[in-house]
Amino acid sequence: MPLPAPLSRAKARLSKKDFGHLLIIAGSPSMLGAAALSSLSAMRSGAGLVTVAVPQGSNLSLQEKISNCVMTKPVGQTRAGNFSLKAFDQLNKEWEYFDAVAIGPGIGREKSTQQMACQVITACPKPLVIDADALFALSGHVEILKKAKGPRVLTPHAGEMSRLINRTVKLIEGNRLKIAADFSRRNNCILLLKGHRTVVASPDGKTYVNHTGNVGMATAGSGDVLTGVITAFLGQGMNAFEAAKYGAFFHGKAGDIAAKRQGKLGMISEDIIDHLKDSFRYRF
Repeated sequence: MPLPAPLSRAKARLSKKDFGHLLIIAGSPSMLGAAALSSLSAMRSGAGLVTVAVPQGSNLSLQEKISNCVMTKPVGQTRAGNFSLKAFDQLNKEWEYFDAVAIGPGIGREKSTQQMACQVITACPKPLVIDADALFALSGHVEILKKAKGPRVLTPHAGEMSRLINRTVKLIEGNRLKIAADFSRRNNCILLLKGHRTVVASPDGKTYVNHTGNVGMATAGSGDVLTGVITAFLGQGMNAFEAAKYGAFFHGKAGDIAAKRQGKLGMISEDIIDHLKDSFRYRF
């Protein structure tokens, strides 16, 4: 099967604005790498523009770490330097400038930050990828997904899923497809359950089991890379289920290419990003 139409670049007269402007809400003083990884992977996955919202005190540090092709947006922070509730007030005025949004990589678990994340999950009118610390914020509050103003894609691993549904990791790993499908249907969201044979489920009953990827990808930042890929696909016009499905496939394929060329031992998340462009030459 050829590349999905939004990724084909078949038309000649297009500009960067046609490929989506993304907002990635990520990072904290000790976890700026998560913001750098998710934003760069989004650019490598075809996004036209990427802006990273970051606590204002970390903005200059992030600019030194991040790719030159990524923009930053400093927003309100707590005394500890994490996202504050003021950050939500600032972002809530600017959704119209973006085509897709992600929240969670490296934002931390301070109370105000978690409250900010829940407000974004509820209020953002654009397609939203929810990952990492934003999933932690959602634990115990999954009912807000039913109030969300736009499509939502959740990307938990089994441990994060365990907190979301208050079930053991062992139970989840033994019933991955059913648990993902049930959660998606009950909470009106796309659920991508990461791990060996990643599962993607939609509220209308569609499911997909991914067969790319390898154990070398079990490394810090791999999930941040996947968040960037999925958000980029959303920004280019894919629906939420297709963005998650193709995101899992190409993310895994990039990891497989990296493993073939350099081995699984010692693979790091940057290796996955480096091979994304190669993965898009493969057909789904």
